[in-house]
Amino acid sequence: MTALIVAYDKNKLIGKDGKMPWFIDGELRRFRELTTGNVVIMGRKTIEAIGKPLPNRVNIVISRDKTYAGCIMARSFEEALDKAKGYGVDVYITGGATIYAPAVDIVDKMYITEIDAEYEGETYFPNFDENDFVRTVDEEITEPVPYKYCTFTRK
Repeated sequence: MTALIVAYDKNKLIGKDGKMPWFIDGELRRFRELTTGNVVIMGRKTIEAIGKPLPNRVNIVISRDKTYAGCIMARSFEEALDKAKGYGVDVYITGGATIYAPAVDIVDKMYITEIDAEYEGETYFPNFDENDFVRTVDEEITEPVPYKYCTFTRK
């Protein structure tokens, strides 16, 4: 399975100054539970925001000119997908916006945390046709800020 995982606010905002504009402990826990033991594909800005490879995952980073210790490097989204296929586990695209853009057209599932609040920032999740997916609300959380875990499965 190839999936993407993201959290966004009411306006599909995902980033501010290269980082997430919020800290929601439960959302990070869900990310860890889904991606551990699998392949994660991310862009250069995402690995730099995290600061190190994610443990217990195969980390593939897309960058044309940098390398990161502990990560497999790819020069394009397509190359990253090709490298991920060899591991026999699920593949999760983890951002940022320029990596999500081609992913929405090819993923089997999207694990989206919909945060019921508005934040400030400049980086947004790309638009996609919700009619291409079946949306399931997996869980609703009301504290500390309301949000929903949703799974979008391609029709």
